[in-house]
Amino acid sequence: MAVDLPKNREGQTNGAGTTSTVNARQRTRAWARRGAIATVLGGVLLSSLAVVLSLPTWIQFLPFGISVVVLGLPHGAVDHLVIPRARGEHPRWRSMLGVGILYLLVGGVYTLLWLLEPAVAFGAFILVTALHWGQGDVYALRVFEETTHLENGFNRAATLAVRGSIPMLVPLVAFPGEYERVATAIVGLVDPSAVTALEPAFTRTGRLVVAFGLGTLILATLVMGFVRTNGDRRPWFIDAAETIGLVGYFALVPPILAIGLYFCLWHSLRHILRTMLLDPVARGALEDGDSRRAWRRFARDATPLTLGGLAVIGLLALALPQAPGGLDETLGLYLIGIAVLTLPHVVVVALLDRIEGVWR
Repeated sequence: MAVDLPKNREGQTNGAGTTSTVNARQRTRAWARRGAIATVLGGVLLSSLAVVLSLPTWIQFLPFGISVVVLGLPHGAVDHLVIPRARGEHPRWRSMLGVGILYLLVGGVYTLLWLLEPAVAFGAFILVTALHWGQGDVYALRVFEETTHLENGFNRAATLAVRGSIPMLVPLVAFPGEYERVATAIVGLVDPSAVTALEPAFTRTGRLVVAFGLGTLILATLVMGFVRTNGDRRPWFIDAAETIGLVGYFALVPPILAIGLYFCLWHSLRHILRTMLLDPVARGALEDGDSRRAWRRFARDATPLTLGGLAVIGLLALALPQAPGGLDETLGLYLIGIAVLTLPHVVVVALLDRIEGVWR
């Protein structure tokens, strides 16, 4: 599957010819694979060292701390640029204003939900994050790996559900105590009494239902994908290896560390690579083999709204009834901020998927 290349107003493809575009995609694929390997190996290594060397708990929080300025928060900070670039247009104030209004309205309504019904907002956060992380992996599989087994819309939807659910649900099954601790810290910042609404999810019965449902979905999706492979089964094996590898990763690595690494080195990295393919300057740098120039270009574009995202989190800290008092509560504040920023970001990515034909 080839994503539609951005076109200029005359309908001509922007950038260099087909060969150079393939070169850019090959380099983004290589970066994505490095990120996947670094995620799994980093999580397993750090968690093993933590056991052997009795490292302090705060080590697990480091990836989230780093994500504030590296990969994590910045990955959505170019939303005001990606839609016009995907259409082959130069970003203008009108498109930037539209994205700003989207963030203000959608993010504002979601913030109110957090303040009024934090347990419901937390459940929505899990669903929205699963949707968004699934979006990212479907794009990566179709574009970076050029899969044939996802040409069917039902297979794509099932793969989205699987890839998004694994990071959100496997830690619930494998580490219910830590999952509940983080959920309590997040919801407790708004209303400690609302935490009781989440308790059924952490019971043995609730976790068994989740485990059975997710396991069935994973097996059915991989089987459907295998049946629909068209000749070359290499991309399906990559999909299956990543899926099974992620299940094992989230089942073995403590959730805060596992999700922090995944957020930075898997999801955010893949989305940034996608934005580079849309930017003629960054794409040209990738075509020339100059990855440093592509990363500098992204950093320049993402810096202003990364600072804006930090300002949003700062305002949330003032608006929440409870002030963060420890690592768990500080992470809770950050995750609420990420949640507020993620919902409009999902809308932008959905528009981007439509323009590029990811779901065609």
